[in-house]
Amino acid sequence: MTRKNTLATLAVAVLLSLSLTACKDTKTLQENEQLKAQVAELQKENGQLGNNLETVTAARDALAKENEVLKARIKPHKTKRSQTKASSRKRRRS
Repeated sequence: MTRKNTLATLAVAVLLSLSLTACKDTKTLQENEQLKAQVAELQKENGQLGNNLETVTAARDALAKENEVLKARIKPHKTKRSQTKASSRKRRRS
């Protein structure tokens, strides 16, 4: 009788552990699916950000070139000022 009770208890314990394992596996699978969806979304966003980065970099380069052209156009327009003699401003002592 004791042996039958022990076997029955053991069988119940095995069944419970298998059912708990199955629940954990189901929960783990659900979490895996959610994580896969998040990874796919992040990869999509990463691709979009990469495209945005390329666009912004190209625009920056174009602006830098335009800036250099404008600076080159300004330089010839600057006129040199003649410096006055320092001695003409000084007062002479008498």
